[in-house]
Amino acid sequence: MIHDSGESYTPIRARTPSNNAEGATPSAAEMDEQRGVPKWNLHRDPKLRALLRASLHEKLAGIRHLAQIDHTVQFTTLWHHVYDCDRLAETFFALRKDGAVGVDQVDWASYDARLEANLRDLSARLQRGAYRASPVRRVFIDKMDGRKRPLGITTLEDKLVQRVTSEVLSVIYEPEFHDFSYGFRPGRGQHDALDQLAVTLEQEKVNWVLDVDIRAFFDTIDHDCLLRFIEHRIADTRVIRHLKKWLKAGVLEDGEVQATEIGTPQGGSISPLLANIYLHYALDNWAALWKRQYAHGEMKMIRYADDVVLCFQYRADADRFRREMTERLAQFHLELHPVKTRLLEFGRFAARERRHRGDKKPETFDFLGFTHICGVTRTGKYCVLRTSRRKKVQAKLKELSQTLRQRISDPLPQIGRWLGQVLRGHYQYYGVPRNICALKSFRYAVVSLWKKTLGRRSQKGYVTWERLNRLVRTWLPPAAIKHPYPDQRVTV
Repeated sequence: MIHDSGESYTPIRARTPSNNAEGATPSAAEMDEQRGVPKWNLHRDPKLRALLRASLHEKLAGIRHLAQIDHTVQFTTLWHHVYDCDRLAETFFALRKDGAVGVDQVDWASYDARLEANLRDLSARLQRGAYRASPVRRVFIDKMDGRKRPLGITTLEDKLVQRVTSEVLSVIYEPEFHDFSYGFRPGRGQHDALDQLAVTLEQEKVNWVLDVDIRAFFDTIDHDCLLRFIEHRIADTRVIRHLKKWLKAGVLEDGEVQATEIGTPQGGSISPLLANIYLHYALDNWAALWKRQYAHGEMKMIRYADDVVLCFQYRADADRFRREMTERLAQFHLELHPVKTRLLEFGRFAARERRHRGDKKPETFDFLGFTHICGVTRTGKYCVLRTSRRKKVQAKLKELSQTLRQRISDPLPQIGRWLGQVLRGHYQYYGVPRNICALKSFRYAVVSLWKKTLGRRSQKGYVTWERLNRLVRTWLPPAAIKHPYPDQRVTV
């Protein structure tokens, strides 16, 4: 471990007590053995790192307690927690070793080769204000609608410092965030939001669902508004200054650095927290106040990052909220997508009411990879059916087909183990109750792709179903439900 000043702690020494009588001079061979522990071994030992992690956690306990009891206090001295060498080291070992490299082409292994010197230098630059943020390397990934989604890849040092800063700021903002916010928060995940939504739709008075889509949210965040929001709680000028550096660092695309005046790059370690802070002040606080002042019936909001679903008892409340939310978001340079933002009749009585009016079945909506459907159980009781979103599944199968063609010559056990991992990951996310048919369908599609690929290995490479079934039984796990029913984990 290292002091903030940069000096190492005294090495642990193994002592061999002398056998001589008290007061006698020990021989040279009987002198205490002194062996210094190599520097940074403390960070590489899992047990000692666990102790260090607990110690670092205790350093933030006072800040956490003050943030919980006083929601108006401003914090003026936080930056020393960021340039703490032990915290930087602990966070470094938590980074992915195979993560993509930024514009400086420095990867985890090369930085680890001179870790002590690198972290000492980084800490010193952060302390004296000489740290400079590097431009973000932009890459594009395909979206389901054929468009490209931009992702930002930061340098390893930027990723490291952003992650430490996010950890420190989260201690302050976690008590601030509302319970209906689930995205990128410790101890909360996508299935927590999905379960809460399912329980709300099944057990509360819900007749209307407002499916909200904020157009290009991460690309339209206003920097000035964001910094004003942060200054409500953060008065440490060094924290604000470094946030500005990351926001204004620019984007490297096609060999040219482009300035960034708005938005935060998706992929940065600090971006999820900044997005939550922005929507907390721009939407969450206002929505909670609107519910208390204007809602005539039940109203429930579930938000995961920029994916928002609102449940209403009365349509009048839903219409008014949508109009006023559009005006509210416009004040902070955000816009609702005119097509993807929909108000639909959904709930316990939706099917009956629509049937009486001569309309079709209730519409469905998508949230976090699942399509939500008004359904009934075998006994005729109303329930919410959650099935894998078709476009997501089709995109995954297309990706698997391309990868199988690239790996057509790989040994069968290697391909089998890889496909088994793909299926287990799919079951782990989509394995919710009442979705077993979609899981079996996905598994059958994967098996068919494997059969098709094996048949292309040679001109006589036709594979019979008997042989393929032996491979499938060996390597591919059967479809299985991995999650309990929502009401077993969540109560209204």
